[in-house]
Amino acid sequence: MTETLSTQKKAAPADTAATKDSGQPGSSELAALLGERARRLARRIGAGFERFEHTLTGSYKATYGIAVTRMLIGFTGLGLLMTNFLARHYAFGAGSAWNGELAEPRSDFPRIWLFSLFHAVAGTPWLFTLLYILLGVLAVLVILGWRTRWVLPVYLVAWVSFIELNDTAGDQGDNAYRMFLLAMLFTNSSLRWSLDARRARRQGQERTAEGHWIPVTAHNLALVVLAFQVCAIYMSGGLYKAGGDPWKHGYAIYNPLQTAQFGTWPVLSDLLTAWGPGVVVVTWGSLLFQIAFPFMLFNRYTRIIALLGILSFHLGIALLMGLPWFSLTMIAVDAIFIRDRSYRKVARGARLVRDAVRPPRPS
Repeated sequence: MTETLSTQKKAAPADTAATKDSGQPGSSELAALLGERARRLARRIGAGFERFEHTLTGSYKATYGIAVTRMLIGFTGLGLLMTNFLARHYAFGAGSAWNGELAEPRSDFPRIWLFSLFHAVAGTPWLFTLLYILLGVLAVLVILGWRTRWVLPVYLVAWVSFIELNDTAGDQGDNAYRMFLLAMLFTNSSLRWSLDARRARRQGQERTAEGHWIPVTAHNLALVVLAFQVCAIYMSGGLYKAGGDPWKHGYAIYNPLQTAQFGTWPVLSDLLTAWGPGVVVVTWGSLLFQIAFPFMLFNRYTRIIALLGILSFHLGIALLMGLPWFSLTMIAVDAIFIRDRSYRKVARGARLVRDAVRPPRPS
């Protein structure tokens, strides 16, 4: 018995040595290994946070894209005002009293003093026309980018006051227009291609993408809001459509193009809907682009396909269904998904073409 115990005691060190020789880490080595991996993970997280912070606060993003958005948003408002100028009194002014909204507005906006200006003068034709023209002037100033920090908020308030005169004349495009304008208040949309930028250059104040972190952060977060809004509109609209039989069976675009309300070009509508397989391809293609649009933005090449597809989608709506201002509103915000370097290449190409066709100056 004594010899057996002695043999077991002698075998224990041999077993320990065998464990060490087997290559399995001990408790101290395991702790060191875990500590090193934890430090490596912490460094990666810290580097990722620094990159995120620099992206968000380091410089203005999509400076050319948001400038295009500003110009197209202003052109949308100006176009709507111009196309409705002859019918302004009947649609929004004294001639619309038949709908009862001058006496008792359906919308809550005219009841708020900030948005009540147009409602207060709607019954006076000459004063309403004057404000109507002034609103068009504000839209032009938005397009040109003149004193944008001051003009854009005034334009937003005046636009809401105007468009809420007749609640039945508005649609979801007007709601999107106001949401986009509200987000644009926090952007520096006049940094490029504006009279503000031109004035700053003449004063020797070169406007770059760098800036104080507070306005830079507000600008970039507003871009995120705009991107989220437009992606939510596309994706929710696509998913809602996917549940309907016309879209599932591929004939959804046929129905509106054959109505008097949306079939603005009957001959063209008949031509485009004459071939059944083509109707199915366009119906399913538009549905696919709407649903997949947010996911296609993460890759450069799929982003190009998504933007071209959604641009074709909106051009079709504008031309075939007579909804140009809704389409232009959505195209305006889609402009922020194009990189600044792409806009710079286009601008350089345009300058080369301009210089090539411009007659030489006499010496």
